[in-house]
Amino acid sequence: MSQTLVTYFSASGVTANAAKILAQAAGADLYEIKPEVPYTRADLNWMEKKSRSTVEMNDPSSRPAINGKVEHMDQYQNIFIGFPIWWYREPSIIDTFLESYDFTGKRIILFATSGGSGLGKTAEGMKKLVPGAKVENGRMFNGKVSEADVKAWVQSLNL
Repeated sequence: MSQTLVTYFSASGVTANAAKILAQAAGADLYEIKPEVPYTRADLNWMEKKSRSTVEMNDPSSRPAINGKVEHMDQYQNIFIGFPIWWYREPSIIDTFLESYDFTGKRIILFATSGGSGLGKTAEGMKKLVPGAKVENGRMFNGKVSEADVKAWVQSLNL
């Protein structure tokens, strides 16, 4: 078992692809954050004010339920958390995940996918949810993810 975990939420498969490449480059375990109720295409229509994702992102207290748990979370010291950027931040299901475990003393490294926006102040907001953890902005993976680039980035992190 590794001391490093790559965990991710992916609505369309883009973040999943980046997470798999990252886990391989880091020699890390891989865990997918799956919603208890999967998102449909209609749920992800950000142009519809009543779509599930829009409603969740407009409600700061929204915490979509997760299907499953990471076993032996205590063994991991370095945790990569990946997600698509929704409304300039992490999806609410990531907040559910962060509030489900004690991350005290752990290093959390963020990575995200987006059509055009960056991580912005995502780490700052997430730090409030995981007091005692070291939260770091990591990388944006937009477009094709290069295995060599990911491996070089992981090596630079000194895990």
